[in-house]
Amino acid sequence: MDLFDKKTKLAFLIHSNYLLLPVINRFGIKLGFRDKNIEDICLEKNIDLNFFLAIINAFQNHEYFPEKELRSFSSELIVDYLRKSHIDFKKISLPKIEQQLNNLVEKSHSDDLKIIQSFYAKYKEELIEHIQDEEENAFPYVLELQKVADKKTESLPAHLVGYSIQSFEKEHTNVDEKLFDLKNIVIKYLEPNYQNNDCNAFLFELFQFERDLTDHARIEDKILVPKVMAMEKEVKA
Repeated sequence: MDLFDKKTKLAFLIHSNYLLLPVINRFGIKLGFRDKNIEDICLEKNIDLNFFLAIINAFQNHEYFPEKELRSFSSELIVDYLRKSHIDFKKISLPKIEQQLNNLVEKSHSDDLKIIQSFYAKYKEELIEHIQDEEENAFPYVLELQKVADKKTESLPAHLVGYSIQSFEKEHTNVDEKLFDLKNIVIKYLEPNYQNNDCNAFLFELFQFERDLTDHARIEDKILVPKVMAMEKEVKA
């Protein structure tokens, strides 16, 4: 699969993969860019061109993941993108999934769907807790550690001294597995007394969210965590 480059037209990018819409939105880019290319938009919006290209190409092509290049970007840049992803998850993706599921439940009155609804509610609660932990502990730790590594401050704040990025890394697997389980229950065990369109719409949202979440986790686990572990060795040696 060909990669996008700085001369790629933004319109072509969206025609190639409409799932990139929320990704470019996280960089503050909205539709109506006419025939501008990626370089034009990045200059106009003061976006790091190389970081933008690395993110959209990693999302576009899962065989492409420039770990060395992505780790070269600042922690601030990476954390800012991840935080904007969290906002999308909480304000757009999860409410949309919940709305599709509620539509499905209301029209079918199936006990199976009520079980799925309960399963989803528990999954959402766990995911929100995970996101909150990242926002309140992991990300502040990363940014403060970067300051120490850059010699901008002498030491970590007291409440972060005992923190380690490895505790953050362990949380992803369980959350990812529960989303897969949710899809699997719908696909394999749902009784066939539902509205096709409503069920398909719910499942489409789950698949799309899973892809976005998987890409998000790749950036955290393969880029942010190794980058922070290297800083920990330097700062805490």
